[in-house]
Amino acid sequence: MNWTRTMKQGDSGNDVRELQIRVAGWAAASPAKTHVTVDGVFGAGTAAAVKRFQSAYGLTADGVAGPQSHTQLNALESSDGSTAHFNFSEFYSKDGSTFNGGNVGSTQVRENIRRLMYKLEALRKKLGNPPVTINSGFRSISHNRSVGGASNSQHTYGIAADINPSGKTPSQVAEVAKTCGFSGIIKYNTFLHVDSRAEYSYGAQTYYWA
Repeated sequence: MNWTRTMKQGDSGNDVRELQIRVAGWAAASPAKTHVTVDGVFGAGTAAAVKRFQSAYGLTADGVAGPQSHTQLNALESSDGSTAHFNFSEFYSKDGSTFNGGNVGSTQVRENIRRLMYKLEALRKKLGNPPVTINSGFRSISHNRSVGGASNSQHTYGIAADINPSGKTPSQVAEVAKTCGFSGIIKYNTFLHVDSRAEYSYGAQTYYWA
């Protein structure tokens, strides 16, 4: 991203929207049913998330996104638009349809997955940077049906992932995920489901932590 200005509370624009996507995983300091609203308006919630991001990466935590923050934000971005520790291919539907055949178009799925990756980068950082296995990311409608998923599964929109960070229990991961802006968190025996259902018009629109 070619950041062209220092961004602070009160600013607005597409660059603020991109900033919000990248700090979305720093939504809260402790478990809270809240998320960073990606609306291009730099409000108090965005400023607080920027401060937590800055603090985690050893920067001056002033809530102002200037050159040092830009550099760190860009260090988390890969050349293809994915992130430093996650690849788009890890989130492809397991039936070979990549990002096609879902409940929204493939371009939207890819963007949703990109946003999800930044939350997962924050989760990974907070957990101490363990490798994170993606058991399931996007699912085509047909693949979702074949594995017994709900017809309106958040996976079919690219806003969900089933994850297994190395050396961490689902309960440990869930507690940290509750600070990362995830509105859907479901614990299973060997993995954790996370999603952003409250943020999308086609999501469940409510928080569900189980």
